[in-house]
Amino acid sequence: MIELYHSMSARSFRPLWALEALGLVYKLHMLPFPPRYLAREFLKINPLGTVPALITEQRSLMTESAAICEYLAQAYGPSTLAVRSDEKDFASYLNWLYHGEATLTFPQTIVLRYGKLEPAERQLDQAVQDYSRWFFSRLRAVEASLAGRAYLCADRFTMADISVGYALMLAEFIGLGREFSAPVNEYWELLRSEPSFQKAWSAQEKAAKQQGVLATHAPLVTP
Repeated sequence: MIELYHSMSARSFRPLWALEALGLVYKLHMLPFPPRYLAREFLKINPLGTVPALITEQRSLMTESAAICEYLAQAYGPSTLAVRSDEKDFASYLNWLYHGEATLTFPQTIVLRYGKLEPAERQLDQAVQDYSRWFFSRLRAVEASLAGRAYLCADRFTMADISVGYALMLAEFIGLGREFSAPVNEYWELLRSEPSFQKAWSAQEKAAKQQGVLATHAPLVTP
């Protein structure tokens, strides 16, 4: 069985969402955040101490959230959640899949770390301001891509939307969501209404309660 190690609302929410979207059977392990400090035994699973950590049915370890989404779509397809190499939006699909993590989530981790997670004496207002602007400058590409369409590519909900959707979810948590443009806000509302999103949200809450892990929807990502 697939196993996913996850902290509440961390970037490991991407593969959780993907698992639900594909309707796969999996085992969900909830960890306190940050697991490398609060669940030291987890280092035996993932030496990095970060989430996600996905154990495939072949017992391989994966730790990159966007790569896990792509792996699941290909390994358990065919699925409309993936864009095939012979479709015209294939290149766009791959670009958005990684844009969601590398370009949209990265600056937010700086905002989160130096605006909220560090002790007061180590917080850096300038870093928060600079990387907030960075995030919004990159978010303009999402708005441009949505012109005349509901989803980012292939005229359907795909793993690319899950990747970018998590970045929007994180932005809402750390207070950047109130500055979304109307098209981006409409897109985010569409994504969060997806049945698979709702199932993933419920799954983490249920698992956290059953496993005795504090269920909080504070923004939890690896700083």
